Amino acid sequence: MATFFDNLKKSFNDVPVDASKDNAIATTEFLEAAESLITLFDVLGSAAFKPVKSDMTTNIKKIRDRQLAAPALSETLQELVVNELKEKKHVAAEGLVWLNRGLDFTAQALRHNLSNPSKELADSFRDAYGNTLKPHHSFVVKPLFSAAMSATPYRKDFYAKLGGDEAKTQGQLEEWLASLEKVVAVLNEFLVRKEAKW
Repeated sequence: MATFFDNLKKSFNDVPVDASKDNAIATTEFLEAAESLITLFDVLGSAAFKPVKSDMTTNIKKIRDRQLAAPALSETLQELVVNELKEKKHVAAEGLVWLNRGLDFTAQALRHNLSNPSKELADSFRDAYGNTLKPHHSFVVKPLFSAAMSATPYRKDFYAKLGGDEAKTQGQLEEWLASLEKVVAVLNEFLVRKEAKW
């Protein structure tokens, strides 16, 4: 029986991170994996997640638009940001900051939930929101995201939707999540550097 992870167009496991080039992250694979991740919010199944999905989709588009405009300067996310900033622009760079916060939010929520088998999804997502996106959101946006956190399905229903074979699904989730966390950690480190600031 196919799981959610079997059907992903691109997984974070498939995103090349080149350790020999200061952990350079391949732009195309990263964007495809981020688009695939957004389908996870469909599994969460609530209309309340619309703002989360919309926000991430908009930021993916900003990065992809820059990549299409300057492909030779955008093979990795790091090159894309540095080269865009050299042109005194920061649309894609800002998009990456926000997209990475969204990815970090998702990763922290799922990690918290996996590590605490007695916790409901809503608690894990609420904690992750407080750690990642909430400090950067305006008072207008916070209630929209808070509504989404409260609308998460019950833990058992969510994991059942990811895939019928619990052991297989759990293993795939663990592998996918570890890859996502690795990419987020690389970006967290890069985005605070001087060359990534505008």
